[in-house]
Amino acid sequence: MGLFDFLSNEGEKKPVEPANKPAGSGATDFFGNANAAADQGETYTVVSGDSLSKIAKNHYGDAAKWHQIYDANKGVIGSNPDHIEVGQVLTLPKA
Repeated sequence: MGLFDFLSNEGEKKPVEPANKPAGSGATDFFGNANAAADQGETYTVVSGDSLSKIAKNHYGDAAKWHQIYDANKGVIGSNPDHIEVGQVLTLPKA
């Protein structure tokens, strides 16, 4: 079956089936590699007045877990965990 056969009315009219997911049924990228961000947990957008300890207190119930958020977001936050900016999207790892 060629491309023109598919485009004509005579070709099969069957919906495209999704590709089989790799074992584990976790989220994957285009190449089938496990998506680390999806396994990390949810995301949070920084608002005015936030700090990593406030976010940790609200999300985990323990302000002392701020370092888990920092460790997961060093690329976004930078070298100073006290300097987060409004609008930054942080990944909140699973506790």
